Amino acid sequence: MTDGGGESDGMAFAPLSEVDHKFAEPLIEPLRSALFDSRQRWREFVMLTADFVFETDMAGRFTFVGPDPALGWPVPALLGRYGAEILPEPANQGNPFLPTAIRQRRQIWLRRMDGGFACLRLTTVPMTDNEGRIMGQRGSGIEITDDEDRRVEIIAALRRNEVIDHILWHIRQEMLAPSMVRAGLSALVNALGAEGGAVIDLHRDATLEWREDPVRHRTSNVPEDIVDVVLEHLCRPNQVGPMQAAGPKSERLLIASCAARLGGAAALVLWRSQGARAWEIEDHAVLAAAIGILRLVLEQESIQQDMARQARTDPLTGLFNRRAFVEEVERRIGRLDREGLPGTLMFVDVDNFKSVNDRLGHEAGDQALIVTASLLRATVRPADLVARFGGDEFALWLDGADEFSASERAEALCERGPKELAHLAAGEAAPISFSIGIATRWSDERLDLDHLMRRADQAMYDVKRTGRGRWRVSHGPSGEEWR
Repeated sequence: MTDGGGESDGMAFAPLSEVDHKFAEPLIEPLRSALFDSRQRWREFVMLTADFVFETDMAGRFTFVGPDPALGWPVPALLGRYGAEILPEPANQGNPFLPTAIRQRRQIWLRRMDGGFACLRLTTVPMTDNEGRIMGQRGSGIEITDDEDRRVEIIAALRRNEVIDHILWHIRQEMLAPSMVRAGLSALVNALGAEGGAVIDLHRDATLEWREDPVRHRTSNVPEDIVDVVLEHLCRPNQVGPMQAAGPKSERLLIASCAARLGGAAALVLWRSQGARAWEIEDHAVLAAAIGILRLVLEQESIQQDMARQARTDPLTGLFNRRAFVEEVERRIGRLDREGLPGTLMFVDVDNFKSVNDRLGHEAGDQALIVTASLLRATVRPADLVARFGGDEFALWLDGADEFSASERAEALCERGPKELAHLAAGEAAPISFSIGIATRWSDERLDLDHLMRRADQAMYDVKRTGRGRWRVSHGPSGEEWR
């Protein structure tokens, strides 16, 4: 206290130690309680607003963790452990549990106790003592795993859309279905960083063997034996994809079924070399999305092929029609001339067919033509050509064969024909037989196909006029050989 002259008495400036503590003691406990309550409220507030809070020492070991449990971890299980132990990849994303001089707000992945991962938006700041020396790290984080998953899904979906747009753009640049398939396949290979890709047919023949060359489309040479791996994985009807497999040289394969409604069963395979990065889940998703587009293009290709096949084949027997046969023979003649080899044309007429067709009906007549077609195919080599010219007339082309080889086949046909067709002409006065005309083209003669066809046709009609059921070889103006 001071008097009017401004001087103070001695009691006003006495040290606290000299003050009667009985006046201060009642205030200490309320202050301590208020401080504890404030600290407790702060802690509860932090626990309510954060999914993970921590303090670590200078070595990055946990000295405080909350709430309990934290990310599935009981607090006692974390105290004293290094924070780096719950980081999935500390080298890639850094260690936020080590004290630093810079305040950090970052997105980071932490390992849950169950082995899963949680994405947190984490804020950290160094802890200091009264003298400003760093003594540890303190941090608080909010889990954003669901948000991050949705963000990743959106990014992945956008990437898939970009890949699909990329594939569609390349497909649209082509006109024909085979070119469209190859363009789409190449775009997919580039988008996924593959070394190559191929579309493989999953068709078996009558003996249940795979096609000799089942690769339908490819972007590059298919590594040896990869096709066998694909067939092994996708030959079962209930097998679906995409799936991963190892190639014969440890290539990384990604395989998917691509069964078109009109194109039959097929498979799509992409490959990377042994040392390349592994296929990821997103690669599977992109391939699955692209399969739908490629399936449509394969179906379009099948439609085009079927239309082309119908334009070149006889609908009843499945043999070449006249136009397709002539085009193919003319194409082969050039190769035979270059190699100095002959080619032989055979015309086959079904004797007494009209009688069977008129008396027994068109169904019996059609069956006779079908059996004849089958017999002709069985008599020649797979590389030879067989065609139905119309009605009951057929033609055969024997690559590299002369009239002697053709005569042997004609003899076999004349012998087997009546036997194979006897049941279709039961009760008829005349059996079904074959009249065959043969004409050979030698490479040094350079005769055109029209001339050769006239010779074979004339030889066949000569047989029909003189008894039927036989064969005749036309040697041109020099003479003919009968049998």
